[in-house]
Amino acid sequence: MLGHQFIRARSLARSNVFKHVQLRPSVVRSRHDEAAQRGSGNVNGNGSDKQRVFADATRPELFYHLMDPPTPISPTLQAYGLSFLSASQASAEAAAVIGWLPARQYMTDSPEPEAELGRGTRREQRGFAWNGFRENPAFRPVLHETIYAGLRDGIDEVWVNGAKYVQNGWMHIHDQRNPPPVGRIGDPDDIIATVLVEDGVVKPETYQAMPSYRVVTADGITQLTPGLMQRLIQSLQRVSEGEAAELNP
Repeated sequence: MLGHQFIRARSLARSNVFKHVQLRPSVVRSRHDEAAQRGSGNVNGNGSDKQRVFADATRPELFYHLMDPPTPISPTLQAYGLSFLSASQASAEAAAVIGWLPARQYMTDSPEPEAELGRGTRREQRGFAWNGFRENPAFRPVLHETIYAGLRDGIDEVWVNGAKYVQNGWMHIHDQRNPPPVGRIGDPDDIIATVLVEDGVVKPETYQAMPSYRVVTADGITQLTPGLMQRLIQSLQRVSEGEAAELNP
């Protein structure tokens, strides 16, 4: 198991680097982002939910919900609420909202091949700055409860097989945005939790959330293995529908 001093040192070092990096998530697929900048009625409360929800270009399970002020990050400016659900939430601070990004936009030289942009020979594109992200504190408990239940129920082959590989000892549950090589320990920012394995079987009651884990890093936002991702979406749907009392029966 990682020592707390090692985790703290690695996490602080990574955090200091992250502060000085201007980051841009994947381009959002929508013509309506231009309308947001112009103040079009379609994105200021007069349009449909479909016109206010944008899917991420490379993470189809991730959605940007345009929110009018006041928002959790500004009393006067629009923000995007990020969620793994496409449905709009009753509250900007609902547990199904991962966090918020300022809805500002900018033009920048793209480091990506033009073919990936889908914009012909244009070398400019609109994007977002991850360094403006603020985490929603209501999301993290749902994340951990879901992963705990998924490990308990053995619904993800990645971690079932991982436990067989470990056999006996502590197994770290890594965020898949930056997975370490097999048998290696990942960055503290990317270790969601740790759990004890005995005789190749996960002991779910030993699940420990890692305080060093960050929902967003230079490598992007939370990304789980397929089985856990599917379970998380189901949990968020239940939360959204008001069934928070028992997320994972």
